[in-house]
Amino acid sequence: MQHQKILILDFGSQVTQLIARRVREAHVYCEVHPCDVSSEWVREFAADGQLKGIILSGSHASVYEVDDKAPDAVFKLGLPVLGICYGMQTMAQQLGGKVEAGKTREFGYAEVRARGHTALLEDIADFTTAEGHGMLKVWMSHGDKVTEMPPGFKLMASTDACPIAGMADESRGYYAVQFHPEVTHTVQGRALLERFVLGICGTRPDWIMRDHIEEAVAKIREQVGDEEVILGLSGGVDSSVAAALIHRAIGDQLTCVFVDHGLLRLNEGDMVMDMFEGKLHAKVIRVDASELFLGKLAGVSEPEQKRKIIGGLFVDVFKAEAAKLKAGTAGHKGATFLAQGTIYPDVIESGGAKSKKAVTIKSHHNVGGLPEQLGLKLLEPLRDLFKDEVRELGVALGLPAEMVYRHPFPGPGLGVRILGEVKKEYADLLRRADAIFIEELRNFKDEATGKTWYDLTSQAFTVFLPVKSVGVMGDGRTYDYVVALRAVQTSDFMTADWAELPYALLKKVSSRIINEVRGINRVTYDVSSKPPATIEWE
Repeated sequence: MQHQKILILDFGSQVTQLIARRVREAHVYCEVHPCDVSSEWVREFAADGQLKGIILSGSHASVYEVDDKAPDAVFKLGLPVLGICYGMQTMAQQLGGKVEAGKTREFGYAEVRARGHTALLEDIADFTTAEGHGMLKVWMSHGDKVTEMPPGFKLMASTDACPIAGMADESRGYYAVQFHPEVTHTVQGRALLERFVLGICGTRPDWIMRDHIEEAVAKIREQVGDEEVILGLSGGVDSSVAAALIHRAIGDQLTCVFVDHGLLRLNEGDMVMDMFEGKLHAKVIRVDASELFLGKLAGVSEPEQKRKIIGGLFVDVFKAEAAKLKAGTAGHKGATFLAQGTIYPDVIESGGAKSKKAVTIKSHHNVGGLPEQLGLKLLEPLRDLFKDEVRELGVALGLPAEMVYRHPFPGPGLGVRILGEVKKEYADLLRRADAIFIEELRNFKDEATGKTWYDLTSQAFTVFLPVKSVGVMGDGRTYDYVVALRAVQTSDFMTADWAELPYALLKKVSSRIINEVRGINRVTYDVSSKPPATIEWE
């Protein structure tokens, strides 16, 4: 099935991916490409007749200092165009207007007056002034501003500091706003983007994950044929959904390799095997490499060194298993494809959206360059999807919600949640303490929302501190280890606030850990935000 689509040209904004996510949330397919694609490329992208509109992103740069412009074809295809921040400024300059450095820079909350009753903003407002003016609560982030609109444009929005905060040439379908509708701080941002994509562009909202399964399965079958596929199954969301999707498509032609490095959460390895081997009946090779990993980590306490050892060993163990599968056995031909859980943000970031040197997005987010090292072809069935879409797809494929919506877990596992040297004793204590914390987060509900505290936090875990403290249990003195609880709330993981968990929840968790995990006698709670702290401790 061919989907109607929106093209997003990235001028280097930190939030371009949010534009794409908002468009996808409207069930419209879109792609992000660097702004320096050629006009010929744009025309080719539109050649199938499915392109319905173009969005120009923001940027940290000034239009009069850099050569980053929208390709000429953008304004010659006869399609609606929406410029956001820098996108508005380059639209203005390219079509005959003027952009200058502003005397007043606007960063943060602003209130914008809507003017001109354009199709983009009609009936969209946060409040109305006494004079009857529709007002929008928005997020601004700019120093430059449009000082003269191009011929044919009319004023669409303004603030005191930015008289031209929005402009439109409705005869050509061109709209531009100085604020950022893609961020959650712009209250009506989603409504505005949906108005552009669904209303003005008239795009069909047919990008739906449950329907995507059939398309994805057909594509995998076409790509793989009767050949065989290896997939490194980590138990994380991306690799799990990729495995379930590929197995749906080709069944026993897929073999998953699950490397257990001994640093997983409590019973996690058994859960992965039960799900994929037990319920989905997929072929899974479980490699217990815990002794190898723990042996190599002995005496190592520097975080980056630990990460490198764990990452390097994982690749070595996986390569050894993959080499066996590639070689094949009697009556069994070898594997020719390596499957990876690459998702769309990986593709965008590896495609030169930041360097702006790539013309098309073709480079891959490969772990350790494995396809090249193994001489295998690459299969990436999730490379068009954002994380929230991957989760939706996982549920549609029948994976349990508690697996698909689990909090992020680092590749090195508990290796970076045990401060300093990693020992089996520490890992065993941490596993049990962490399981209690997660269990109680799932048990405790917030009265105001009805949601569990696990769902209300973006990431929560326990950290093992390699220090001992004095305690009292019964009539005896204890001298045992300390753990720290960590729970944060964030929308993008770039910044995060510590979660204000109820005291009753913290009290229950602390009591259970100290009473049930022999060897831990003190529980602390980390109340650091990011920045200045990071979410993980190492």
